[in-house]
Amino acid sequence: MTVTYTARVANARFGGFSQLLLLWRGSIYKLLWRELLCFLGFYMALSAAYRFVLTEGQKRYFEKLVIYCDQYASLIPVSFVLGFYVTLVVNRWWSQYLCMPLPDALMCVVAGTVHGRDDRGRLYRRTLMRYAGLSAVLILRSVSTAVFKRFPTIDHVVEAGFMTREERKKFENLNSSYNKYWVPCVWFSNLAAQARREGRIRDNSALKLLLEELNVFRGKCGMLFHYDWISVPLVYTQVVTIALYSYFLACLIGRQFLDPAQGYKDHDLDLCVPIFTLLQFFFYAGWLKVAEQLINPFGEDDDDFETNFLIDRNFQVSMLAVDEMYDDLAVLEKDLYWDAAEARAPYTAATVFQLRQPSFQGSTFDITLAKEDMQFQRLDGSDGPMGEAPGDFLQRLLPAGAGMAAGGPLGRRLSFLLRKNSCVSEASTGASCSCAVVPEGAAPECSCGDPLLDPGLPEPEPPPPAGPEPPTLIPGPVEPFSIVTMPGPRGPAPPWLPSPIGEEEENLA
Repeated sequence: MTVTYTARVANARFGGFSQLLLLWRGSIYKLLWRELLCFLGFYMALSAAYRFVLTEGQKRYFEKLVIYCDQYASLIPVSFVLGFYVTLVVNRWWSQYLCMPLPDALMCVVAGTVHGRDDRGRLYRRTLMRYAGLSAVLILRSVSTAVFKRFPTIDHVVEAGFMTREERKKFENLNSSYNKYWVPCVWFSNLAAQARREGRIRDNSALKLLLEELNVFRGKCGMLFHYDWISVPLVYTQVVTIALYSYFLACLIGRQFLDPAQGYKDHDLDLCVPIFTLLQFFFYAGWLKVAEQLINPFGEDDDDFETNFLIDRNFQVSMLAVDEMYDDLAVLEKDLYWDAAEARAPYTAATVFQLRQPSFQGSTFDITLAKEDMQFQRLDGSDGPMGEAPGDFLQRLLPAGAGMAAGGPLGRRLSFLLRKNSCVSEASTGASCSCAVVPEGAAPECSCGDPLLDPGLPEPEPPPPAGPEPPTLIPGPVEPFSIVTMPGPRGPAPPWLPSPIGEEEENLA
């Protein structure tokens, strides 16, 4: 019977675990008191022999032996090997519990996929779940001593109602020397296929879902068999046991109190009972006892799994789910919060304080930033709002009109000026200007050939536009030629794409 103390430690309070120290059933005292008394008895016997039996010469030799054992006992790595061993055993113990075959998912699938309110449909559902329960009983009686004592033979399984006499004949007639816990699962599959042929299972998808749940159930039964077959390696258990026993055998001699008159180091006090040595034995030997109890949880210890209880529970709830509860529904009614915009269940006076607490929104929900830290920054380092091309600011300052169109003279001059200013550096501008040096204070006589600054110069030929191309003439069946207009220019490139400045500079050159 599992020892449950969860309700005692539901809330953390002062000395919360101290009330558990007085429990006897399932406690470390119940497991360890015999070993502790044996260790204390041997220690007291050696101490009495040293004080009252040995001669003076024998006492001096015994004192040297005590110092030697106390000095070298610490070389035994008890904490290291014992810690790893107990961790391995505890993880294995919990994994075995997770492999216990529970029929809850399988019985819900059987109740939802195997139809029929008549006796035939009821017989299908009950037999399917009985086969699942029979498979669990067969594997548990193979690994659990408590279940084996309850069902020592197959006759007991038949008398308990898990197997019929006809099924027993088929079971025993199977010529196999291996554990046959899987046979009821095969019967389950055959019966499910027969129910599908009779239309009790209405489609193949339902049959597939049913067999998938059966495979999960059968897999857990198989894992229990393998956990029982493959134990923790024997050498590991032997190493831990030998390390613990040899360490405390050395402590029996090395922790003896010596005569303070002899002046040995760290032997200034003479006591009869080694309190801290007993505590050390209690902890280390208790640690090993924990591993000893958990290494096989299918026995009859206080904290072993309640396998017989699980068999009774699983059989009862599975039959209730597929028989009495089949197609048994309450009258559909509107729920209490049918017209409520925000459904919320009420609180009692003991829990209403939780309603006043704000709901958790996330660990970063309360972080605040300065206003300047929340502004997006351009990746190219220029000023202006995000998403605006470098030349868009000048375009927005000029009024829109016929002259600002893509083909207008002012629009062509503006685009040429923008390209020129963005492509030509100061060095290239100085080298390309052929004007004479103008004295200080005198007005320049030329405008470096810029048509925008010197209207007397002829307007240079604008470079071919990058967007629209001349129309292409393609012969057609009706008219001699058909004019096909190519796609127009795209808008300005986003600021994160590479700029085509280098290509325009080559065209200008």
